[in-house]
Amino acid sequence: MLDPTGNESIDLAAQLRPAILRLNRLLRRETQAFGVSPLMVMLLSAIDKEPGIGVNDLANRENMRAASMSNHVKQLEAAGYIQRDQTLHTDKRRVGLAVTPAGRKLVAEVRKRRTDWLAGRIAMLDPDDRAALGRAAKALQHLGE
Repeated sequence: MLDPTGNESIDLAAQLRPAILRLNRLLRRETQAFGVSPLMVMLLSAIDKEPGIGVNDLANRENMRAASMSNHVKQLEAAGYIQRDQTLHTDKRRVGLAVTPAGRKLVAEVRKRRTDWLAGRIAMLDPDDRAALGRAAKALQHLGE
């Protein structure tokens, strides 16, 4: 077992960090075929998880300025991926956001493309490496919590 404060943890982190960053970049590239940015897909997912969220709350959750978020929301709305609905926000004086069916379809297509890309790469690994990834998946999920 690794000592969480020891050199083994630091060495493992130094190995994992660039590999995770590279995989993340490659997965984000798979979004380009849909003509949207990875950020837009991430925002659609966030809105879909919390229908009725307002622009300011979404900006706070994503650590963005409200003005920047407002611009992204306008782009998503103009593309038909989200809609504003005053009945969705808990504060009836404010407007909530909701993902449209087209937005849900886009997110599903992006996820499928990313999953298919990753599955193709995993399939090229030797059986021992695939088994190691299977064992590591749960640990990686815990790291992100």
